Order: sequence, then structure tokens, then C-alpha cells
Amino acid sequence: MLCVVPDGCTFEQTNKVNVKEEADPRSFHIMASSSSVLCEDQLHCSICLDVFTDPVTTPCGHNFCMICLKEFWDSSSHCQCPVCKTNFAKRPELCVNMFISALDAPFKKAVQVKSSSTVENPTRSLVPCDVCCEKKYAAVKSCLICMTSYCKIHLERHERVSSLKKHKLMDPVENLEDYTCQKHERPLEWFCRDDQMCVCKFCIEIEHSTHNTVRIEEESGVKKTKLGKTQTEVQHMTQERLTKIEEIKHSKNTEKEKADMVEIFSSLMRCIERSQAELLKVMKEKQKAAEMQAEEFVKELEQEITELKRRNTELEQLSHTEDHFHLLQIYPSLCSPPHTQDWTGIKIKSYLSEETLRRALSQLQETLSEQLQKVEEAELKRIQQYAVHVTLDPDTAHSKLILSDDRKQVKHGHKRQNVPDNPERFNHCVCVLGKEGFFSGRFYYEVQVRGKTAWDLGVARESINRKGEITASHENGYWCVCLRNETEYQAWDSPPVSLSMKQTPKKVGVFVDYEEGLISFYDVDAKSHIYSFTGQNFTEKLYPYFCPCLNDGGKNSAPLVIC
Repeated sequence: MLCVVPDGCTFEQTNKVNVKEEADPRSFHIMASSSSVLCEDQLHCSICLDVFTDPVTTPCGHNFCMICLKEFWDSSSHCQCPVCKTNFAKRPELCVNMFISALDAPFKKAVQVKSSSTVENPTRSLVPCDVCCEKKYAAVKSCLICMTSYCKIHLERHERVSSLKKHKLMDPVENLEDYTCQKHERPLEWFCRDDQMCVCKFCIEIEHSTHNTVRIEEESGVKKTKLGKTQTEVQHMTQERLTKIEEIKHSKNTEKEKADMVEIFSSLMRCIERSQAELLKVMKEKQKAAEMQAEEFVKELEQEITELKRRNTELEQLSHTEDHFHLLQIYPSLCSPPHTQDWTGIKIKSYLSEETLRRALSQLQETLSEQLQKVEEAELKRIQQYAVHVTLDPDTAHSKLILSDDRKQVKHGHKRQNVPDNPERFNHCVCVLGKEGFFSGRFYYEVQVRGKTAWDLGVARESINRKGEITASHENGYWCVCLRNETEYQAWDSPPVSLSMKQTPKKVGVFVDYEEGLISFYDVDAKSHIYSFTGQNFTEKLYPYFCPCLNDGGKNSAPLVIC
């Protein structure tokens, strides 16, 4: 068996072994596993702490890398051993120790194979390993004690040797001197809150002994917390600006919207013109038929008038006759008017009858309703692009309201919950506000109201009264629509406005244009408009407002759900 003994001792070979220049790493692994850790340590240069490269032996018996020893002697005024400090009268001639080199090569390969999963090729990292000679691998750690950055291979001794394990390692940095106290040459491991500067252990014992100092990790944690708040604020500011960009982009699309509106009204005008043309055509056809009928009637009447005139002439002649015999003979045939048609009930129908006009107007109204529905669908689709993320604010919820874990659902419960009566909380009306407030721009959200017999939805300003009874109106800061008794819909305007619904809404959309002073409500499924508050003047934050109303013995137990 072959074993390398400590520096200064001779190598002995108890059994003859043919050591080849390129030994098998697996053979070395078997030998290393059966040898002591001391034998493995002897394969590292005491100057660079790395596996030997071109190992040489001094006359005193210590081993070093050839380049490390030459650089050491070049930087010194006299020639001596770096380990035992033995002085040499003249610089010894150095030759590679082939025996150690033969052991060194397979060990170096074994270490490289072990680290191949993390270090494959020299890297272009800004922090190279300070120990690598030819190929500069990326540093994985920097040691504040050694003031050196190490790659995975050269960090191995810090992970294995107990004395090196105590060294302070950190993520690799290039300017290690910045992490060290220039006065005491110690790591900057403390932070002085009075002077707002990093200090070393000696600094806090001398110059900063009376100051408020903490570990640098603790202060870093405090700063990270503050940075987290700043990051949240920056993200919020970013989102506001993204929203503003969308608004600006939308303002650029006004030409398209104008073109769409022009097309809609043009379509309506074409529809009216088409209805007018159809009505005129019907009127013309009926007029023609009436004229033909009138001509026939006039012809019959003229014939009867001719007959009546002839009879009148005969009667006139007989009234002056002296032939009494003749008069008596023809009297029976002339004593009564000639047979004619009774024209009393016969009339010519007007070609513009009320029935025709009503039918035409009814068809026009139906067409207009279809076009209006298309307009409302397009309007709803347009405002849905302003949809925002809305959640419920538990700090404002009445104590009997039950909120879901995701803060998206709310319903009325029977028991009061043990919650603090903070100023933001409603203490009489079973209401809750959204967590997110809006101070500008446009926003839209949808709420499922299916299965409920009563509810209130809308927006409220930040300064509303949340204690005691609430008089709901826009003068008091509430812009809402509500449902009562399952079928009675109302808008909280001044005075309140009763709403007629074509169908029962299952999902209600709420849209706000802050600058325009507009709040609109929509039946999402029917894609129809419910009600709008217009011409409002907003001067403070607006919050989504929700009231699921009382449970009503289970009749109104369904929750309001933010979609």
C-alpha cells in the first residue's frame, strides 16, 4: 500500500507499486478512502491551498507548487522555506517531484469530476476565482477572513477543514476590501445606527462603544422590510401609470369609437328610411286600389244619375200631360223611383289608415330596440376592459357579516363576531367596503347577486358616516342601486328612482368614470343598462360598496360574490 507521509519525512514504499503518470481516479479514491485525512492534506500546496500544480520539494522536505514557490521567493528579500522558515544561502534548483505529481493528477481529476455538476467551463463572471491559475472559474463564495474568492473546487477546504469552517463566507464579490474595515482590517459585521455606517468588532469597542449597534444581518432585515413597503408602493405607482397608459391609449381610440357610433346611427337612419319607404309603398298600393274602387263607384253613380235624370224628365212631362188615360196606364211604373244602390254605408278607405301607421311604427320600434341592444352590448364590452381586482376590507365589515377566506364573498350571519370597533367599521348597517380605493381614472367590477331577495351595490366615498343609521343618497356619499322584496329595484338618487327590469339580474356590473362623474350599473347577462348617475363631482377616494342585507330567516342567505 502507498501512503504519503507529512512534509519533512521520507516516502517509503513497503510494497512495490508501479505508479503511472496518469493513474485511475477510482484507484486513487480507493487508496484515499483507506488512508488518513493527513495523507490527503499533503496533496495541497500550503501557499495557494490548492491541489499541487507541478509539485516541487525544498531541501528541508516541504512541498509546494513550483509557480507558488517562485513567486514567494521573488517577492522576498531572502530565500527561505515558507513553512519552517529555513534560510537557503542560494536559491535551490527546483525540479518537479514526479512521485507526488503522479499522486496529485488523479486526485485533481477526482475533485473536478465531483464538482462537474456545478462547474463546467471557465465563466465570464465578473467575480473570478482568485486561486485558479490558468482557467479562471466562477467564484461561488468570498471569504472575508482570507479576503479571497473561491470557485467550487477551491472552496472545498473551507467546507472540510474545521478551522476554515469558522470563516465568514458570503456571495462572491469583486471588491472584497470594501467589506473590510480599513482601519482594523476586520470584517464589517456590525452596523452603527447612530452614524448609519458599517463597522467591525474593534470599532464598536472603541469609537462606537456608546452607540446603538446591531449585527449587520439584523439591520439588513429591517432595511429589507422597509424596502418591501417601498416596493409595494412602487408596484402600486407602476400599476397606476399602466392604467393611465391604457386610458391614454383609449383616448387615442376615440376616432374609432366615434366611427362606431356614426355607423350605429347611420344604421338607424337607414332603418328609418327603409321603414318609411316600405310604408310609402304600402300607402301607394292602397291608394291605387282605392282610386280604382272610386272610379268604379263614380261610374255606377253616374249611370244611376243618368237613369234618375231620365225618370225625372218623364215625370216632368207627365205632370203637364192632358192625356189622362195614358197617365193612368203608365202610373204604376212611374209612381216609385227607379231601383238604385244604397250608397249610405259605402265609403272609400283612407290609404293612410291608423292601423297601417301603427304597424309600421311598431316594426320600427322593434328594430330600434334591436339596435339599442347592440349599442348597450358594445358599451358593456368597452367598459369591461377597465375591470379591476376588488376584494372586501374586513376592517370595515359589520360584525355580523361573514367574509370568505379569499375576501370575495360576503353574507349576513346570525351572531356578532368578536372584532374591534375601529372607526372604519360599520356598526349598524350590515355593510362592507372594498379594500381597494380609487382616486382617478375608470374602473369596473362585477358582483353575482343570484338567489338573493335583497341587496345594495355601488360605490361610496371615503368620508362616509359608518356609525348608526345611514341615509343612503349621493348627497351623503353613496351611489347605489338596490333590491327589496325580491322584485322591487331602486336607484338611490334624489328623489329615489324606481327601476323597471326586463328580467331578474343574476350578475350586476358597476362602472365608474371618476373624471367624468359617472357611475353606471349593468345587467351583465342581459348585456343591458340598468341606471346611471351622471354629472357627479368626486373629490376624494371612492370604494366599492356592498350590502348583502339581512338573512331574512334563510330567504336571503345567498352571498354577494365578487366575480
